[in-house]
Amino acid sequence: MTKKTTTAKKALKSVEFSCVAPKAQSVFVAGTFNDWNPEATPLSFSTNGKWSTKLKLAPGRYEFKFIVDGEWCCEPGCEGEYHGCKKCCPNEMGTMNRVLEVA
Repeated sequence: MTKKTTTAKKALKSVEFSCVAPKAQSVFVAGTFNDWNPEATPLSFSTNGKWSTKLKLAPGRYEFKFIVDGEWCCEPGCEGEYHGCKKCCPNEMGTMNRVLEVA
């Protein structure tokens, strides 16, 4: 393994994506980290209606949305107008994206 490869691997950070959707049959996350592919990153159901997954991401700014039973949303039950969420930003579709900063 080269030094460059080792350095690149160390730069990746483990990041958890999670949302609460107790009645959902499936939940995915799509964003700038997976080319907005709605089927690339499934979340697993755990307890209390929580769905989650962990990804390794390089430092930077990412935008994403959850796909809950085929419906795109920032967070289940929180789509539409900007509600003052500091973790969201408007997108060119007229809806909101979640924002993640990886240090």
